[in-house]
Amino acid sequence: METKRRLPLHTKILIGLVLGALAGWLCQLQFGTQHEGLKTAINDYIQPIGNLFLSLIFMVVVPLLFSALVNGIAEIGDARKVGRIGARSILMTVILSGIAVALGVFLVNAVKPGAGISQEQRTNLQQLYAQNEDAAKKVEDSKKAPSVIQTLVDFVPRNPLQSAVNVLEGGLIAFMVFALFFGIALASVEAEKALPIKMFFEGLFAVCLRIIEMAMKFAPIGVFALIFKAAAQLNGEAFMALGKYAILVLVALAIHMFIVYSGALKLVAKRSPRVFFGQVKGVMMTAFATSSSNATLPAALKSAEQDVGLPRDISSFVLTVGATANQNGTALFEGITVLFLAQLYGISLDLTQQLVVMGWSIVAGIGTAGVPGGSWPMIALILAQVGVPPEAIGLCLGIDRILDMSRTTLNVTGDIVIAACVTEMEGRSNELPVAAEG
Repeated sequence: METKRRLPLHTKILIGLVLGALAGWLCQLQFGTQHEGLKTAINDYIQPIGNLFLSLIFMVVVPLLFSALVNGIAEIGDARKVGRIGARSILMTVILSGIAVALGVFLVNAVKPGAGISQEQRTNLQQLYAQNEDAAKKVEDSKKAPSVIQTLVDFVPRNPLQSAVNVLEGGLIAFMVFALFFGIALASVEAEKALPIKMFFEGLFAVCLRIIEMAMKFAPIGVFALIFKAAAQLNGEAFMALGKYAILVLVALAIHMFIVYSGALKLVAKRSPRVFFGQVKGVMMTAFATSSSNATLPAALKSAEQDVGLPRDISSFVLTVGATANQNGTALFEGITVLFLAQLYGISLDLTQQLVVMGWSIVAGIGTAGVPGGSWPMIALILAQVGVPPEAIGLCLGIDRILDMSRTTLNVTGDIVIAACVTEMEGRSNELPVAAEG
């Protein structure tokens, strides 16, 4: 007896997006945006459903962020003990992630996908997603930059628990600093003493991933509600901006993949980019299909050794750590998304603030779960720091599937690129088969 084939989750989310947009658009045409009955239906029934979905994501932010950062930094700390391989892996990760975010910030400033809507629509948008009375205060606070010294002092929390409680209201950086110090210290403690704590945080991280997985099962209904609300109360300008944003993300990911990675392969790894991409195309397809760095890891380890011909000790170390700590595509995506939503809300960020967003995006790449939808809690945290209501991620969730698939492909490919670069830097290329050199 044949088992009934179920629709995959991303298809259900897409259906929810289309139905929500269509239903909202039809209601707008029939009743208009100011119809009291439509407003009541949205405020009393539709909006709570969307908010419930967002709350399912937000409630896991603190434990997910802390456990992911501690695990990632602890692994990098262990990497330092292995000497040059670990140091060079970290160096390549930071360089490539920095280039990725800088590329995203440059493109989003050049194209300005969120700057093309009218002031009337911008006001509607602010009213639509402003869930808290302090939303305006966040905008004003973001313009009151403290002194450099005070900023540095505030980076170190006196009370980490208080920072955790206020993580959506400005406590993000202090909380992340505490997690970084905790991870570094954990990596330096004797193995037998550190093991129980590492196992606890690995278990906590796994539980957080399961909660996100459970929340994403509710995503089709949540996305329907969020998009219905937007479609019923906004005109086509906002949706045109979303289209520009999606295309910009895909273009930025393609540039980083085929220009930046190709340059690293040619200049550092001394390899032919054409041959390399041919060797890893199977892994790229797996990453694209699963949208998960963690799920793709076994295939990536096998391909790095058998198809690319990298030494097992280098490839296994770089790829395992990279599944958590090297998220080039996610860092790029987070930078673009934050600046896009800031533009959409009419919040102007100066150069210093944009550099801070870049730094957050790079560091958040370490704390981003390597699973579908894992970047959204981090984006919500960064949005709160620049005065944009975190609930605004609802605008982008419906079109995220193809973007998630694409940035995961970039993440996984980047891990193998770094492994190839480290192999060359270690002088180990002479161990590889001639065919692998291209």
